[in-house]
Formats: sequence, structure tokens, C-alpha cells
Amino acid sequence: YGTGETHSVREFCEKAFKTVGIKNWQKYVESDEEYFRPAEVDLLIADASKARKKLGWKPKTSFSELVRIMVEADLAREESQ
Repeated sequence: YGTGETHSVREFCEKAFKTVGIKNWQKYVESDEEYFRPAEVDLLIADASKARKKLGWKPKTSFSELVRIMVEADLAREESQ
């Protein structure tokens, strides 16, 4: 997913929970600094410029759409078990 955009875990949670109709996602997600890495990289951005130049590739799926697809796949897997 190399759009050159950056998205936070917070943004992912907001969109994922919104997909299932939950606005207050903080009620369901806990954060514990014990699990934070001391040398955590604050900003990661995928660079797909080489794929664009050599292959003519461009992203077709937006971040919001990707989150929706992931949530729906998880829900479908749960329902099938």
C-alpha cells in the first residue's frame, strides 16, 4: 500500500470501529506503554515511486476502503467459524 500517505493507529481504529457503527472506539481499545518500543519510528511512509516508474503501477484502494475491506473480512471469518 504505497500511496505516499501516512496514517496513525488511532486513525485506523477510528475507521475500523466506524465500519461497524461504533463511534467511541476508545471504550474498546487499551494502550499500555509497557508494549511501546523504545526506538519506535514515529513516521513511516511507503515509497512506491519505483513501481510507478517501472511498472506504471498506482494504488487503486484508498486507506478508508482498505480498512473497510479488512474489517469485513474479519467479520466474515468470524461468522463462518
